[in-house]
Amino acid sequence: MRNPPPRRAPARQADRVARQRDSDFPSTEAIVAFIRAHPGKIGTRELAREFGLKNADRAVLKQLLRELADEGIIKKSGKEVSEPKTLPATLLADITSRDSDGELLATPAEWDEVESGEPPKIRIHIPRRPQLGTAAGVGDRALLRVEKLDEPARDGVAYRGRIIKVIDHARTRVLGIFRKNPDGGGRLIPVDKKQAGRELNIAKTDTLGAEDGDLVSVDLVRSRGFGPASGKVKERLGSLATEKAISLIAIHSHDIPQAFSRDALREAEEAQPANLKGREDWRDVPLVTIDPPDAKDHDDAVHAEEDSDPNNKGGFIVNVAIADVAFYVQPGSALDRDALTRGNSVYFPDRVVPMLPERISNDLCSLVPGEPRGALAVRMVIGPDGRKRSHTFHRILMRSAAKLSYAQAQAAIDGHPDDTTGPLLSPILKPLYVAYACVKRARDERDPLDLDLPERKILLKPDGTVDRVVVPERLDAHKLIEEFMILANVAAAEMLEKKSLPLIYRVHDEPTLEKVHALQEFLKTLDLPFAKAGALRPTVFNRVLTQVKGHDAEQLVNEVVLRSQAQAEYSSENYGHFGLNLRRYAHFTSPIRRYADLVVHRALIRALGLGEGALPEAETSEALSEVAAQISVTERRAMKAERETADRLIAHFLADRIGATFQGRISGVTRAGLFVKLADTGADGLIPIRTLGTEYFNYDETRHALIGTRSGAMHRLGDVVDVRLVEAAPVAGALRFELLSEGHAPSRGRRREPARGAFKAAKSQPGARARKKDRKSGKARSGKSKKGKSWKT
Repeated sequence: MRNPPPRRAPARQADRVARQRDSDFPSTEAIVAFIRAHPGKIGTRELAREFGLKNADRAVLKQLLRELADEGIIKKSGKEVSEPKTLPATLLADITSRDSDGELLATPAEWDEVESGEPPKIRIHIPRRPQLGTAAGVGDRALLRVEKLDEPARDGVAYRGRIIKVIDHARTRVLGIFRKNPDGGGRLIPVDKKQAGRELNIAKTDTLGAEDGDLVSVDLVRSRGFGPASGKVKERLGSLATEKAISLIAIHSHDIPQAFSRDALREAEEAQPANLKGREDWRDVPLVTIDPPDAKDHDDAVHAEEDSDPNNKGGFIVNVAIADVAFYVQPGSALDRDALTRGNSVYFPDRVVPMLPERISNDLCSLVPGEPRGALAVRMVIGPDGRKRSHTFHRILMRSAAKLSYAQAQAAIDGHPDDTTGPLLSPILKPLYVAYACVKRARDERDPLDLDLPERKILLKPDGTVDRVVVPERLDAHKLIEEFMILANVAAAEMLEKKSLPLIYRVHDEPTLEKVHALQEFLKTLDLPFAKAGALRPTVFNRVLTQVKGHDAEQLVNEVVLRSQAQAEYSSENYGHFGLNLRRYAHFTSPIRRYADLVVHRALIRALGLGEGALPEAETSEALSEVAAQISVTERRAMKAERETADRLIAHFLADRIGATFQGRISGVTRAGLFVKLADTGADGLIPIRTLGTEYFNYDETRHALIGTRSGAMHRLGDVVDVRLVEAAPVAGALRFELLSEGHAPSRGRRREPARGAFKAAKSQPGARARKKDRKSGKARSGKSKKGKSWKT
């Protein structure tokens, strides 16, 4: 459904006319015309400069822009304004076809057709001498530099694009598990859920020596007549004889680089430990690392003490030291090129695919106890109210006083120190916690978005199989490190803005008006008010979350609020971090595992003249916008790969429990059916709508529910239900359930009639016809929940 045309507000229009008649304030038409003539980076500052507006008029301008955005005349994203439905200057796009002249056409890779209608078309300009890595064809995914045409072309194309880099070429191969036949040939079971059940035959001469259980890539071979298609093994990628290698599927299906280039490995081996040259000596400062117990690298250390300045009585000095990765990974080096290609480290239950070789990440840049290590440190002065008063950055040589786990540090504070934490309790740990208590006051006052969605962790046995799934306890030690890292990230952004240097921000836009409206409509069904007065802030959402704390609807409301949020990303333009309620924010604290942090380190080194490894003078904001778009893509790739691996491990874990019953919670409601998350393992699976009963079920988008048209029984997002496991597909990571619980009793009042698009369940025994069809075809019917968008700090 397309968006309705912009609504005109007569009262607002009258106010605007009066305002413009009584002053020299520019007309609305002039402002909108300027915005349309300058697509891209336009905000209040540029508009004020263009029309010569002073301070008083700027406040009026901001109010006008808010009104125009509410009416749909313009689009407002943070501080930037643009025409509605315009594309950003840099974006990821899929090349879909060619026009009548043979030129490539593309559409945005991420586009919500429900909210924004048909995706716009982009005609790709190919220069006579294309740069290396920009050759593309239909089916490829590429990073584009985009500009809007003055007038749409006859074929409706409204944008022109230039390829910056091809991210993913069209797939002509299928990834899957090889299963050997007695005749020496075999078949391929695809790992992609969309291809589940579409097995390929592989002739004996085309197996390339693959053994049963190998992960292989297969070229499709055109088949004639009936029966399964055939394929030819082109590469053996490893054995999946045990779950310990299950992450190989995600690594290869998402093209996550595993091997470092020969030059990068050589640079890593030749690197020498940092020394005092060009550094301050902080080796006597008792900085400590606090990490998960299984952490392989330690890239951040903290220290706190009371401020001795009489003008800051009750305040603290907080030091955060971060591994000096920029010292070893120079711009333009082989290590740098490999790190940018990866974008970030990827973490699986059984392995890590690091952004940097272990010589750098686990050795030279790991802040291990007792060893001198180079670091970039920020010294922050905290007032008694918990607010940061000032900060300074230093390039240092440090020596960690101890390596602690979260639980270990918390136990010491709670009165149970061990041999390591006992001597550290009074001089180091207690000052850290007192400083955190101070900082927390300012955090609570800032009131960032406070969603309560526990994350599960899969623990493996020595043989790589799943031992159990746990929900780690959320300790004050976690919150302490998190809040100190946020302070350091803010300090980095503030420093670089002060020095007018380009940087990569971590940004999180506020929810769209459409999603806020949808949330309001949903909350009405629970009789929960959602009054938005003035600017949208996280506080508005937190009020709702507080009201449902401890109630049955708590999990449901947390899920729906999460789904209303935008997705955090990297950008060279700052529009703030809505979730953290911060005006400026940049990632600074994990350069071992995130390329964005490495860029920020380089910028600080350049801004403060701290020596080698600085951001090159030629690095512009435009160039960084391309880097930001690329690493946003690699971050999402990593999140998807990690999630899929967890799904496959859990499906393996449950494969021998077909017929068992479980308790879970409805985690998604769609026209296809209900998605359920099990309480004990967090596993997700589908209950197809055809198996729900013998009546039609309407999908009620506002209520996030399926509602029976005859009985009125309702199955709703967040409901606790009992289910039976019907099928497990470990390779695809998919589960299928049968619902055992009854729906909610119908509410009083007029019964709803069947609506267009209602879905009918099988009239015979639930699921019998579908299961019979499955047995004939051999297809696995399974599904996976569509995860809501999430934001990370």
